[in-house]
This record gives sequence, structure tokens and C-alpha cells, in this order.
Amino acid sequence: MNAPSPFFPATDDPRIRLRILSLGAGVQSTTLALMAAHGIVGPMPDCAIFADTGWEPRAVYEHLDWLMSPNVLPFPVHIVSAGNIRDDLARATQGGRWASIPAFTRAEQRGKAQIGMIRRQCTKEYKIVPIRRKVRELAGLTRRRSPDHAVVEQWIGISADEVLRMKPSFECWQVNRWPLVERHMSRQDCLAWLQRHGYPEPPKSSCVGCPFHSDAMWRAMRDEDAEAWADAVQVDRMIRTGLRGVRGEVYLHRQAVPLDRADLSTAADHGQLDLWGNECEGMCGV
Repeated sequence: MNAPSPFFPATDDPRIRLRILSLGAGVQSTTLALMAAHGIVGPMPDCAIFADTGWEPRAVYEHLDWLMSPNVLPFPVHIVSAGNIRDDLARATQGGRWASIPAFTRAEQRGKAQIGMIRRQCTKEYKIVPIRRKVRELAGLTRRRSPDHAVVEQWIGISADEVLRMKPSFECWQVNRWPLVERHMSRQDCLAWLQRHGYPEPPKSSCVGCPFHSDAMWRAMRDEDAEAWADAVQVDRMIRTGLRGVRGEVYLHRQAVPLDRADLSTAADHGQLDLWGNECEGMCGV
């Protein structure tokens, strides 16, 4: 048997004893889960795993409930958690330990404002680590020595328009797979597939106050989800100062101004970089 590619691993390796789908409950991972349920993508995964940060929009939790309802998916969905990221941010403002989010900083140097970005640790702590722990449990590897070859295949819902987010597994006992990329499906292709099959359009899967939000998403939250918007504005104010190890003021919006004062007009979108490319593990937003 030829060695599998790190990006397109063989699916017939007899040493693979567990196939799991990393479920973010967004457009791409929902499409992938439902395509597996239809038998379009295979072999059938043994389960899906949803890592709950505790700060997803209400619509994501409602959509997850639907996915887990009877007769939708033929495989179980496990929910794992490493805590509530919002609560941990609140404790961080009092000097507590925190897994840093990619928020923006503003500091005055020689009379000029310098805007920076905090190194991101949240994806690893709230997504990767709890999923990894559950996968090892399901594969029978808890407190056991890891094998020197892949025994787990993890499906990740990155689409063809996000190939820069594809990264091979850093674990010798696990191989990553991207079935949507294999099928050359973009996010729009996923939406079209869901529509053709009569499925609801999933919400965007990311934390309420994720600094990677585009202005379009902040606008949609402000105009369509008053509860989430008010919560994000409150957290933005809460983290302004006092985060251990961070100099200057901290903001959720890339303009490094209070969220409720940021320019969210369509004109401000022009030329805006898509920061989801920075989400290099590919575990958020899908």
C-alpha cells in the first residue's frame, strides 16, 4: 500500500479503527455530516465531536440540537468542553489565567497609536485539546502509549475556497482528511447542496465575540441578534484593560475602537482582509 498523502490520506487503511468528524455546526461541517449521512462521502464516520466554547450564538446551539435530533444523522454526536471562554475572559480581567484570544491592542508610542494583535491560544485550548482528549478516549488510547502509525482519521469541514487552512495532523496516531476539498466543494457549493436537499442554512459557527469577525458579520449581529450584540459590546468594554501580560487597551474590533463605535458601514469593508486565514488549525468557523 502506498503511503497516504498528508492532505488526501487513503481511506482504506485497515489500521484506521476510528473515523470522527469535527463538527462546528457551521455550513461546511454540517454539509459534510449530512453528505456522510446520505452515503455520498464515506466510509461512514463513527461519530462527530462538537467542542463547545460556551460562547456560541444561540442559533448555533439550536442548529446543533436539530443535528442531534432523531433521524438526522446516523452516527452519534459527542459534545466536549474545556470551559466557558466568556467566563474565563471575565476572570482574566481580574488577573486570572486565560487562553488568549486574537484581540487587538492599542498603545501610544511617541504620540502615535500602535495597533497590534494578541497571539491566539483559544482555538487550541477550547477546540483542539478537548477534541483530542475525546478522540483518544474513543480510540482506546487514554493513558496508553500512542501507536507509531495512524489509527484515527479525523474529518475537517474546510472547503475548497479555504485550502490555506489545511494542515496535516501533528499526531502520529491520527491523520486529517478534508472530504469537501477532495470533492472541490466551496462554501457556496455547500449552501447549494443543502438547499437542493431541503436542509436549513446553518448559522456561522464562531464565538459571539470572535475578533476574526468581518464587518459584515458584526453588522449582521448588530442588526439581527440584539442579545449577542449587547453581549459582545459588554465583553469588549470588560477586556479593555487589566489583562495579564497585555500592554495597552484591548478591543474586539480590528479598528481598535470600542465595538459600538466601530465603523461597520459597507464602505469600511472595502479591501478588508479575511482574518479567518489566521485560524490555521481549521477548527473554528466551519
